Amino acid sequence: MHSHVTHFLRTLSATRGASEHTLRAYRADLDELVRHLAARGVTDPGKVRPLHMRRFLASLDDRGLARSTIQRKLSAARSLFKELQRKGLVDVHPATGLRQARSSRPLPGCLSEGEVGELLSAPDGSTPLGRRNRALLELMYSAGTRASETVGLDRADLRYEADGGALARVRGKGRKERLAPIGSYAVRALQTYLEDPSRPRPTERAADAVFLNRNGGRLTTRSLERIVRKAVLDAGIMRTATPHTLRHSFATHLLDHGCDLRSVQDLLGHAHLTTTQIYTHVSVERLREVYERAHPRAE
Repeated sequence: MHSHVTHFLRTLSATRGASEHTLRAYRADLDELVRHLAARGVTDPGKVRPLHMRRFLASLDDRGLARSTIQRKLSAARSLFKELQRKGLVDVHPATGLRQARSSRPLPGCLSEGEVGELLSAPDGSTPLGRRNRALLELMYSAGTRASETVGLDRADLRYEADGGALARVRGKGRKERLAPIGSYAVRALQTYLEDPSRPRPTERAADAVFLNRNGGRLTTRSLERIVRKAVLDAGIMRTATPHTLRHSFATHLLDHGCDLRSVQDLLGHAHLTTTQIYTHVSVERLREVYERAHPRAE
């Protein structure tokens, strides 16, 4: 089974452009399934039956795992056996018909426009790291980029426009590319940072990177998370916020100001509109709050 998992992951990387993070997650989930089956004497994928899969799901549920985690592991198993079935290594897909109760999808966290303003002003613009951090925050809120998309930007990906804005070529999930508009505030912050003579000298591997760490290497997503966390504390914002919170805020504020859902989908780089629709719930909640606060007969 382990060799089949390895071949499947190679196929996933080659045909779908899966990221290293996705491949590691698939590997961990499928290795857990393989261990479960091996402990019950099943090592041939052709001998895996729906009963084995039901017992696997039951074991996950007995451990108290979140429904979203169980659903992810089931999805990984389905993908593996679908590939094995395509290759003729299994006759019947053992996960066919299995259903895991859908987890309730939490509404994404979102900062108010005032809180975003405080956050963007938090870095100390008189220091090299402060100028970098301000450019980072401005870019993420202006373009709605994911953490990995932000740290993966190269200087050649930025195209400045005559009106003071810019476009960034962003590489999203599955290595899909899109053009993300950047507003003038973020462009000014980026240019201030990139033209800073005290900006670290990039290493050979990070020669093209936009965002560098203090040693000249490409900034990592983990470092980006720490930068956002510190900016939240410095801004005095009394709630948790992550790089993804800025992306959520970007989408919600666009909808609040009248942007249509399809355009927000394109700006976020979502493959399916259903992924974007969760933001409509956030905006409806915001509208309800405004209504109840402002309307004389709302109560």
